[in-house]
Amino acid sequence: MNLRIRLRPILFIVILLAAWQISISRSSVHLLPGPWGVVGGVADLVRHGVLFKYVVASLFRVTWGFVLAVLVAVPLGLAIGWYRRAEMAFNPIIQLLRPISPLAWIPIAILWFGVGDLAAIFLIFLGCFLPLLLTAINAVQSVPTVYINAGRNFGLSSFDLIYRVLYPAVTPQLIVGLRIALGIAWLVVVAAEMIAVNSGLGFLIVDARNAGNRYDLVVAGMVLIGIIGLLLDMGIRSLENIKSSRWSYSED
Repeated sequence: MNLRIRLRPILFIVILLAAWQISISRSSVHLLPGPWGVVGGVADLVRHGVLFKYVVASLFRVTWGFVLAVLVAVPLGLAIGWYRRAEMAFNPIIQLLRPISPLAWIPIAILWFGVGDLAAIFLIFLGCFLPLLLTAINAVQSVPTVYINAGRNFGLSSFDLIYRVLYPAVTPQLIVGLRIALGIAWLVVVAAEMIAVNSGLGFLIVDARNAGNRYDLVVAGMVLIGIIGLLLDMGIRSLENIKSSRWSYSED
């Protein structure tokens, strides 16, 4: 029974690919390539030695932008959520910056860092920073006060209170925030590579469109973006299997 359930998504994908191929083969106007055409595009990228280069370039930018955002936003968010006065001071700025799309910063990023990796990393950092910051703030504020008071009544030091009460309570929400932020990072890097750099999967899509309407490479780039994004999300979801994060508190 479990095998049948696991095979359902694969069967559904096969049906979609078959429907895609049939619709392309029966269409008199071939605006898009079929699945075999996309496979040929990927093979072409491998043959010319650029597939690995573009994938690594995108992952490099995502990794740096995402990690920097985590290192800055999570501790800052935990501190703001823990100290009420800090929240009152920073909240107006956070709410002002929150609606601004990371892509709106592209002209400024190019002005500051030029066309290259630093501009893309900066945009990814901005895209991840506020979601992680707000997640960390909300996670701390969601911890029932009774747990904090209980820890203090047992004489826990500030370090022990954070490590034994606050950290286990906020970890499940932080993992959700990491998943959301990583998805945003992958979206931003593709958009940034279309404008601010000359390598990566986003650049591949634009370059293939401009250099002879190679729509097989365009769709191949889109498929690769989807597959890598899925793998990244699966990697973050694996953190949920860590023993210290497989629980959350309950009001029951």
